[in-house]
Amino acid sequence: MGEQLHATRLDLPEEIRVAVIRLLNQSLATALDLKTQVKQAHWNVKGPQFIALHEMFDEMATELDGFVDDLAERVTALGGTALGTARIAAAQSVLAEYPTDIQDGLDHVKALAERYAPFAHHVRAAIAETDELGDADTADLYTGISRAMDKRLWFLEAHLQAAR
Repeated sequence: MGEQLHATRLDLPEEIRVAVIRLLNQSLATALDLKTQVKQAHWNVKGPQFIALHEMFDEMATELDGFVDDLAERVTALGGTALGTARIAAAQSVLAEYPTDIQDGLDHVKALAERYAPFAHHVRAAIAETDELGDADTADLYTGISRAMDKRLWFLEAHLQAAR
């Protein structure tokens, strides 16, 4: 199957665990990438909304840290190996590269919204896929992440929906 699994008494069949582990590692890479992109915004934001955005971006990065850990731990609980280095994240992420030439707060908000939306889409698809595979626990993990991504996307978009 390509993926060497560690012995476990977990009762999900091996072929299901392998498929779920692949998906989780893709999500792990993307969540790590998104976290570093949020930190890029956190460090470099400028403008009249600086402190509010700086603090919000830091909260977002902290939240993503928790999801990164949850995703990695689910991989290992299923008998897999969590693949979470920066190089793997960069190679496997579904997100576009973050622009490094922006400073304005709303430009960062827009760039992050443009990354949260595809990650939210990825997570929703993962809910359906893991549910279809019969792994309700991983589907539930993804459901929690999905709710948080939708809420953060709402926070980001609320800044953009107001007239400048």
